[in-house]
Amino acid sequence: MSSKAPPSATAPLAERLRPRTLGEVIGQQHLLGEGMPLRIAFESGQPHSCILWGPPGTGKTTIARLMADAFEAQFLTISAVLGGVKDIREAVEQALIAQGQGRRTIVFVDEVHRFNKSQQDAFLAHVESGLFTFIGATTENPSFEVNSALLSRAAVYVLQPLTEEDLKQIAQRAQAIDAVPAIEEAALARLIAYADGDARRLLNTLETLAVAATKEKRPQIDDAWLLKVLGERMRRYDKGGEQFYDTISALHKSMRGSDPDATLYWFVRMLDGGADPRYIARRMIRMAMEDVGLADPRALRIALDAADVYERLGTPEGELALAECLVYLAIAPKSNAVYTAYNEARALVRKEGTRPVPLHLRNAPTKLMKDLGYGKEYRYAHDEEGGFAAGETYFPDGMPPPRFYRPVERGLEIRIADKLRELRALNTKKD
Repeated sequence: MSSKAPPSATAPLAERLRPRTLGEVIGQQHLLGEGMPLRIAFESGQPHSCILWGPPGTGKTTIARLMADAFEAQFLTISAVLGGVKDIREAVEQALIAQGQGRRTIVFVDEVHRFNKSQQDAFLAHVESGLFTFIGATTENPSFEVNSALLSRAAVYVLQPLTEEDLKQIAQRAQAIDAVPAIEEAALARLIAYADGDARRLLNTLETLAVAATKEKRPQIDDAWLLKVLGERMRRYDKGGEQFYDTISALHKSMRGSDPDATLYWFVRMLDGGADPRYIARRMIRMAMEDVGLADPRALRIALDAADVYERLGTPEGELALAECLVYLAIAPKSNAVYTAYNEARALVRKEGTRPVPLHLRNAPTKLMKDLGYGKEYRYAHDEEGGFAAGETYFPDGMPPPRFYRPVERGLEIRIADKLRELRALNTKKD
């Protein structure tokens, strides 16, 4: 049951249609259906802190409010964008008052990924003490954006974009309360595509159309009139949300897969959606290091130059330099050998800890250090035949020499591999 009175007829359509019971929620049945995680949480009688992660308009705020109603809890809202530590203190004071009255408190933090470290730290102690239950809403991957200590104390529930059928049901509910006129089937299909899984977007658009239809005394929303009012379909691209990361992932993987056409496609999709070209330029530099590597060392220089050209020319001319670089990266031979070697070296150092530097590799700037054997018997490679001290060891004493770097047989690394085999053969011969 809901503890609030129904909204007035003058309230925004999204508020008038907001579900007031769990049974009225459309979509998210993987969480709210019988036997599903959030349904179990509602029926348990014991609220728990959680983070609701999903695209806009999928019901995050609604679920949080319903949870407060289900547990007859005080519902407090903090915007992580507009709020600060002061708002957290005020929430704590209200929660203490409610606690003294035997009531629970749920604190809902909208856009929790925008909470800075001091805000999250101020919040954490009260979540741990159980003063209030924390529910966060975010469009961002919380594992990247939320303090690990706070994240460890909250269950994460992933909400999905609403399906076409879900959105159709919402439109029907709007018609059922006479909030919008009749809608032609083709117009409804276009509206649902336009909403792109976002219920709030659908309802706000329906409300705009209803006002326009009333003004023009139109009994029905047809497709031709819809196109006239709505104009060109607005592209939906959340520059800070999950779709952003999906698209940059597609760009990166197309480049890694040596498909220049797909690489250009995703590049243009990102620009078309409003992505900052500087971000793409930074990502290209990473691609050059991580995926092309020493198979073509020129790739890194080209990526750096392309980023510099963009800074000089700006949009749109500078974007051509980025496109040119992306095509080069896609066609270039690929090697992640250095990337893999670096990660393996890091893993080994973390596992083994600090081994002492062998005496012959230590620096000896003072007489005392020399007397202690620092630098003794070190072989200066430039004085050796071919500039290579065959048989010399450079790892800590007693450590079997690992082979982190394994060049691939592509591009320049073919020659690098040949050189490594030659040097290792000399080491073996010396042994």
